[in-house]
Amino acid sequence: MHISEGFLPLKQAALWAVAAAPFLARGVRHIEGTHENRYFLAASAGYLFTLTALKLPSVAGSSSHATGVALGTVLVGPAVLPALSLIVLLFQALLTAHGGLTTLGANVFSLGVAGPWVTWLVWRGGLRIGLGERPALAVGTVIGSLSTYACTSLQLALAHPDTQGGVNTAFARFAAVFSVTQIPVAVVEAMFTLAVLQVMARTPGMRHQALAGWARR
Repeated sequence: MHISEGFLPLKQAALWAVAAAPFLARGVRHIEGTHENRYFLAASAGYLFTLTALKLPSVAGSSSHATGVALGTVLVGPAVLPALSLIVLLFQALLTAHGGLTTLGANVFSLGVAGPWVTWLVWRGGLRIGLGERPALAVGTVIGSLSTYACTSLQLALAHPDTQGGVNTAFARFAAVFSVTQIPVAVVEAMFTLAVLQVMARTPGMRHQALAGWARR
């Protein structure tokens, strides 16, 4: 979902940066107020960087990969993910040519805002209806991952509308191409995230409210 440099008009890139700014500011405040969960912030950022670095070629000017936001959503909450995403995306844009600087706001919005919040809403909603921790988070991870790519598809469609069908047709085409790789990737990501949480919960010295009970599952 990392949109590369030059694939968004500067005006649209600026608007996405403005849209992401309030979420970034809130994420920074959350990090500044965190004292007990430094390890889990680092773990969430490392997981995010690793999974988003494993990219597959996809729609021109973008890529397909796991999002890595579900672990951070569980450990530190969705509000922190925009700030962690900014760090990861900036590092990747500068040092690995993955993504771009002018498209940073758009990429932060899709990866750090859309993905985590959809993951959290679906996960918590699943718990409310009695779905169970593991299946609720698995469904949340899959839908959250797909929502990230739906957001990227919208961003690309707005920048490159179809000559006949406009934004709607372009969105459908971008989303269809992404879905070929992203649906199986999202399912694998859900399984891997559940496994990582279980390993963390069983590791001596791990004390975190979000991990309570995972070791018994």
